[in-house]
Amino acid sequence: MFTPRLFLTSIFLACCLTNFGFGAKLPDYEVQYLNDIAKTLGKRDWNFSVDPCSGKEGWTTPNPVKGFENAVTCNCSFSNGTVCHVVSIMLKAQNLPGTLPKELVKFPYLQEIDLSRNFLNGTIPPEWGSMQLVNISLLGNRLTGSIPKELGNISTLISLSAEFNHLSGALPPELGNLAHIERMLISSNNFTREIPETFAKLTTVKDFRINDNHFIGKIPDFIQNWTKLEKLAIQASGLIGPIPSSIGSLKKLTDLRISDLNGTDAIFPPLSGMTKMKTLILRSCNLIGELPEYLGVMTGLKTLDLSFNKLSGEIPSSFSSLMDVDYLYLTGNLLSGTVPTWILEKGDNVDLSYNNFTAGSQLTSSCQQRSVNLFASTSRSNTSGTVPCLRSFHCPKSWYSLHINCGGRVVTIGGNTTYEDDTDGAGPSRFFQSRSNWAFSSTGHFLDDDRPTDTYTWINASRLYMNDSQLYTNARLSPISLTYYGFCLGNGNYTVNLHFAEIMFTNDNTYSSLGRRMFDIYIQGKLVLKDFNIEDEAGEVGKAIIRKFPTTVTNSTLEIRLHWAGKGTTGIPVRGVYGPLISAISVNPDFTPPSENEGSSGLSVGVVVGIVAGVAFTVFLIGAILWWKGCLRQKSTLEQDLKGLDLQTSSFSLRQIKAATNNFDAAN
Repeated sequence: MFTPRLFLTSIFLACCLTNFGFGAKLPDYEVQYLNDIAKTLGKRDWNFSVDPCSGKEGWTTPNPVKGFENAVTCNCSFSNGTVCHVVSIMLKAQNLPGTLPKELVKFPYLQEIDLSRNFLNGTIPPEWGSMQLVNISLLGNRLTGSIPKELGNISTLISLSAEFNHLSGALPPELGNLAHIERMLISSNNFTREIPETFAKLTTVKDFRINDNHFIGKIPDFIQNWTKLEKLAIQASGLIGPIPSSIGSLKKLTDLRISDLNGTDAIFPPLSGMTKMKTLILRSCNLIGELPEYLGVMTGLKTLDLSFNKLSGEIPSSFSSLMDVDYLYLTGNLLSGTVPTWILEKGDNVDLSYNNFTAGSQLTSSCQQRSVNLFASTSRSNTSGTVPCLRSFHCPKSWYSLHINCGGRVVTIGGNTTYEDDTDGAGPSRFFQSRSNWAFSSTGHFLDDDRPTDTYTWINASRLYMNDSQLYTNARLSPISLTYYGFCLGNGNYTVNLHFAEIMFTNDNTYSSLGRRMFDIYIQGKLVLKDFNIEDEAGEVGKAIIRKFPTTVTNSTLEIRLHWAGKGTTGIPVRGVYGPLISAISVNPDFTPPSENEGSSGLSVGVVVGIVAGVAFTVFLIGAILWWKGCLRQKSTLEQDLKGLDLQTSSFSLRQIKAATNNFDAAN
């Protein structure tokens, strides 16, 4: 029986025998075979003037950095220590440009081939199926085609890793014959069809990962046979739910990651027996019902992510035993009741955003309590639309635009448009409010991160050739969900401009160029882009792409959310590189905003127009009344003539006239 420990021991002994087997040499025919595979791989720095088993001249790098191992290892114990044979070829992160050599079959004692993170293309040679390999690692290359069914004949195989390639087709049922397989890692490829039923026989498997593929069908019930399983990753695999109840029999699981399942609503799977669990991720799995009490008994948990489901009810009191958990994500559910005091006072890296908790003094006073994110954690039943934790903020005026240099410092573009700085360090459960009228909420930490610390902003190290390159030098990152929230905006129609440039991958012939970033974009709660890939949209790495979206602001708020749905590579150039990336945001009105003075009065455009129309109508009505009263009509001709004379006219009675004329005497 081959085991990882036995294999590592054999390699260690081989290294020792290589170093101390003085006088032992590699046969000339194996030297020639190495020369042949060097040409096939594109390996140019092997020095064939010295013995390949000598450990000199590029055949072995002493004290290599993890992930950059470069070694040809020999066992020199043959023929009483006079003959060596190659047992391991490890060429990691070499950027080899060639293809996989079928000539490896000529090495009868070869046990390990590790070509991780290179630039190799082509297919996996079916000839390898006749070898006695223990470890095959092809992670992070450009391999295409299917996995040859012949690999199912390698009875000694313990580990098969082909993550982050372009392999496709159905998994061959023959792989179910791998009687000693312990690790099968095939994430981030283009595999299709169902998981073969023959995989039920893989009872020795301990680590199985099929993330980011195009499988169909349900998660198979036969996984209950994998009783030695310690890690299972089924994120955005294409499989549909529900999670089978048979998963509860896997008592040795310490790391379970299932996310982005298609299918109908389902209750929480029975996991009460998994007392060794350290990482539990059931994100976007259409889970309904209440949080199980037994999760609080899993005191060894370090990461619990149940975000973006439909879980309801209160947080169980048993969860108080999870105070020592490193990360707790309950984002995007329907949880209600009051937030437990222990979370607000002692919880670390807890994200409760987007829920329906009961609003209280602590939930409405701030969107961030210590390292607890409370953004939009209570119901927004009022008509204002503003999240409760921001209602205490009084808008000094109405804004009609938004400009943010995501992850970077303040910058002025075109001489008159200022993009505000956005340099906050963020974190796993972070809400940040700017000095003006926007904020952001970030959820998640980068799993399996090879970098020393999580980084939520990135700076491009090379020169960028594009207009307004200052906007694309920096970017903000997020492992799961990133929301930019605008408030105090004038209502009306706007155009949202999202600026992107891929600055974490390279534009060359190295493995660092092979990463694939994919995420979804929501605006005002509506999905506007699915599986957005910056590099594909722009055409290349380091090139800007601006996506424009019309939207309507009706309650003075605007919400832009970027969401990682489990797709894309997670280990190129190193593990922990994935999720949303955005360079800048600009939001402009589709109407003419009021002047600054008008805007400061707090009156909307519609109200101002209404007032003007009302005044005009009132003036017209008064004029009509005066006309009707005769005040504005033209006087008679006689009256006008008399007005031209400086005469005083009066009216007299008949009696007065008779008296004045002596009764109309003719003498007058």
